[in-house]
Amino acid sequence: MLAPPETAIRESGLRAGLVIAISTLLAVVVFSGALGEVITRWIKQDEYSHGFFIPLIAAWLIWSRRRALVAGLGQPSWAGPALIALALVVHLTGELSAIFILSQVSFVITLIGIVLGVGGYPLLRLTLAPILFLLFAIPVPYFLEAVLTWRLQLVSSELGVLVIRLFQIPVYLEGNIIDLGNYQVQVVEACSGLRYLYPLLSLGFLAAYFFKAPVWQRVIVFLSTIPITIVMNSFRIGMVGVLVNTWGTQMADGALHFFEGWVIFVVCAVLLVAEMHLFARLTSGRSFFEAFAVPQVFAIQSYRVGGGPARRFPATAGLVLLLVGGVTIAQLSGRQEIIPERARFISFPNALGDWHGQVSLLEPQVEHGLGLEDYILSDYSRASGGAVNLYVAYYATQRKGVSPHSPIVCMPGGGWRITRFERTTYADRKGGKSFPVNRAVIERNSTKQVVYYWFVQRGRIIANEYVSKWYLFADAILENRTDGALVRVTSPVYPGETERDADERLSSFVGELTPRLTTYLPGQPPATVSSRSGPSRG
Repeated sequence: MLAPPETAIRESGLRAGLVIAISTLLAVVVFSGALGEVITRWIKQDEYSHGFFIPLIAAWLIWSRRRALVAGLGQPSWAGPALIALALVVHLTGELSAIFILSQVSFVITLIGIVLGVGGYPLLRLTLAPILFLLFAIPVPYFLEAVLTWRLQLVSSELGVLVIRLFQIPVYLEGNIIDLGNYQVQVVEACSGLRYLYPLLSLGFLAAYFFKAPVWQRVIVFLSTIPITIVMNSFRIGMVGVLVNTWGTQMADGALHFFEGWVIFVVCAVLLVAEMHLFARLTSGRSFFEAFAVPQVFAIQSYRVGGGPARRFPATAGLVLLLVGGVTIAQLSGRQEIIPERARFISFPNALGDWHGQVSLLEPQVEHGLGLEDYILSDYSRASGGAVNLYVAYYATQRKGVSPHSPIVCMPGGGWRITRFERTTYADRKGGKSFPVNRAVIERNSTKQVVYYWFVQRGRIIANEYVSKWYLFADAILENRTDGALVRVTSPVYPGETERDADERLSSFVGELTPRLTTYLPGQPPATVSSRSGPSRG
């Protein structure tokens, strides 16, 4: 077959590029809410501030292979409109449930569908890597981020203590609090290492993509970003402990600020380069600069001019789907969320049976960080002895992505060590209903406490956090409600007592508590409801 004239190829490429550009702009409009949430988290959270660069890098990768893209235009595929239709359905689910990541991933799937509808699989082969790179710009859902933060805090604390002990410094670890005797260093959420892990994962993907090596080596390079981040963050924490032990707490802030910024990230990047250099030397005798370069991408086939209007049908179908689907989703997702009426905790009784409470308040920064609508924090005691701490956090809407913080995440963050955890059933001695609860035994220094906690989700009492998330997803779609609460009760194990004594106190207190909570935690269906103008999204 004779090659088509250069002008014909250029004109066909311009038409295809124009269709892709219009379709992409339309997709940005359709997914604007979810994309706006991405940008908001880029701005508010240091862990994702690198996200601004990811679309620019992806665009540069595509632009650098523009000639190959024109030559590689293939037969449009109907798989493109099919993917777009699937993405729109998932996007609608994300809009109704306020699970932003569903809509955000659907946007990337839509881009793949647009490419398939215009240039088929040959064009997708040339653009898939840059499009998939956009996934690294999507923030992790809040509840998963909380779990990751907690686990990384503990791991970094343990490894940081090992670093301190290498300097022959006596140190004791209690949860995420490093006790040096005269000084204590707390490994807070900002020190978990996530602010290095997320950008380094993005860098690792690019490094593996540019690394001219076997696939298994590329996979190792990418995955190695995780242990590199954890080790370097732990080293940073350990060195802060050494400096504090040597020169006092005045060194902590300065050292943290010095080590927590670009220095650690640069060192992690250098280790990544060293790893690729070692692979190149051992397997092929090449240097790093010989094995690392932007891939040269070539089209598999030459572009064929012509084909008639049928060639444009998949791309046109994709455009129509985006237009109609976008309007439909905007109409369906614009419904007002139902916010049940309820009594506020300011009126919660200080007397529950023979228990009498003393209300206290959260610190302002803690209350702001939790993002709750209403709460009660009170210490109850009774004349026969013993005390119980009550904490209930209520969220009128969880569409903002903010939801109750699980105690299993927060307790280690406060220096408590969980020595026992089980899911059990509370049975009301007065013949009331039984329901599942989480029971934890926590210790710090010589103090031991027993904790019960559960989630109340629109009338359901749930112990399992992931089951709670499922009901949140289902009720947001079917009931247009996302209100919910966390209930936590805690009692110490006093000297001379056993855990059973604390369990007896908690059981007695919960029996008095649960009937009173119904006024403050709306059930299903609510007696009266009010509406807020549009779903609250953040």
